[in-house]
Amino acid sequence: MKKQLLTFMVRWTANTLALWLSASLFGLVDKTASIANLAVGGFVLAILNAIIKPLLIIFTLPAIALTLGFFLIVINGVVVWLASLLYQPLNIDSFWAAVLVGIVIGLVNYMVTIIAEAIAKRYA
Repeated sequence: MKKQLLTFMVRWTANTLALWLSASLFGLVDKTASIANLAVGGFVLAILNAIIKPLLIIFTLPAIALTLGFFLIVINGVVVWLASLLYQPLNIDSFWAAVLVGIVIGLVNYMVTIIAEAIAKRYA
């Protein structure tokens, strides 16, 4: 249970960082959003990634297979779009902006996973 909570906290932090990067560098998220709004948005994204995203992946498995995995980018965009609908201060302009934010979140999560695995191997 402790490991799952730590993993969730790391993902939450990574999602918040990715939202901040999307807002700062690309302007894809409302630039007037405060750090608290981005943190709550990251929390909503972490919850949706844990609950909704696996279901979406299962239901769209044929599309994922036909596109050789590129449909996962659309699924990331759908999850970000749902988060912006559920939490209004996380203002994302369009679905395609949500897809781009999903790409940024995916890249940040990928880097966090690589770093976490390297740390785990070092201290194992």
